[in-house]
Amino acid sequence: MSKEKQITAVKGMNDILPQESARWEWLEDIVRRVMARSAYRNIRTPIMEHTQLFTRGLGEVTDIVEKEMYSFQDRADKNGDAEHLTLRPESTAGVVRAVSEHNLLYEGGKRLYYMGPMFRRERPQRGRYRQFHQIGAEALGFGGPEVDAELILLAAQLWDALGIKQWRLELNSLGQPEERREHRAALITYFEAHADQLDEDARRRLHANPLRILDTKNPAMQALVEGAPRLMEYLGEASQKHLEAVQAILRANGIEYSINPRLVRGLDYYNLTVFEFISEKLGSQGTICGGGRYDYLIQEIGGKPAPAVGWALGVERVLELLKEEGVQSPEPAPDAYAIIPDTAAVPVAMRCLQALRTAGVAVQMHAGTGEGMGSMKSQFKKADASGARFALIFGPDELAAGELTVKSLRDGAGAQQRQSLAEVSAWAGTLK
Repeated sequence: MSKEKQITAVKGMNDILPQESARWEWLEDIVRRVMARSAYRNIRTPIMEHTQLFTRGLGEVTDIVEKEMYSFQDRADKNGDAEHLTLRPESTAGVVRAVSEHNLLYEGGKRLYYMGPMFRRERPQRGRYRQFHQIGAEALGFGGPEVDAELILLAAQLWDALGIKQWRLELNSLGQPEERREHRAALITYFEAHADQLDEDARRRLHANPLRILDTKNPAMQALVEGAPRLMEYLGEASQKHLEAVQAILRANGIEYSINPRLVRGLDYYNLTVFEFISEKLGSQGTICGGGRYDYLIQEIGGKPAPAVGWALGVERVLELLKEEGVQSPEPAPDAYAIIPDTAAVPVAMRCLQALRTAGVAVQMHAGTGEGMGSMKSQFKKADASGARFALIFGPDELAAGELTVKSLRDGAGAQQRQSLAEVSAWAGTLK
């Protein structure tokens, strides 16, 4: 009988093993604390949505919708009707759909955040995977520039809490729809006059969405793009004041930034403020967080009009940046490791361990082979390797006296003392 070929993970969809997932948990815990300090509350939306949500919300002439979405037609029901579904390529559209569907803005604006997997069918490379993870913050129902600035400051606080030092912030304004229409006409005229320099993507987008041409990564087109009309030149007084107000708040908080008139982001739903946090340590994929204002997205997907602003960061990229900057996350370790020389001691030992866990002490128990518990020497090696600060020894002499021995594993001297099995709660706190 031939050996079956081993099944492996789908390319670009990675396992996160325990040693690595500890870093994810550490990052997520910090995110939760930072979000809570600014009164942002968690929202969890499905990983699958109707395809129409993304084609209407993100824009049909975007790389995500054109090339990268995992979409399929679901199995037809008894009437022959089948839904067209998509694994979410980003989460803002889903959050906006949930807010609109459940009428969450009825009592006023909402500050929300999310964490979870996204899916895009692209060539896997460093920091870019087919299943990747994002953390995002969204403030819906607030139209003022102070909330744009609040979101930027929120991200800056997160970098500080994580220990990320080397980043830069770029800002731009995409104005309002009528301003973009004037700019769009100017772009079309400009690029038509240089049609021979446009690549295939640019020619295809010229009349459908010329703003996306400014986002090109083609080196051969950079000089052409640099000479294109700038949206800043078409901004009205209100749009200019909005951007100036954001900048004033950032300056007051000591946040350095630069204006990048070519910053347009990759999605169609943005207006007014857009921004990106960038690190030079990640090469060409240097954007670690990006976002902006999207006042018309709720209306685009059929909801009641409401202003909104938000950002998203790539978890894999941030973790990669933490490595590049040498930021170490704490290694997970139990407070204590239970050493049990004989299987006969297991019932008493486990009763003690459960009492310690109830008291908030993290304890790892040595597990036997089914034929015995193993030598004391091997158990002490495993106790040391676990990272625990203490070993709890349930030896026959200790148990006969109704006690156990607590031995220090990290003070260099191996100090030890006996403790009562009947009064666990009285000394449990000394192990934390």
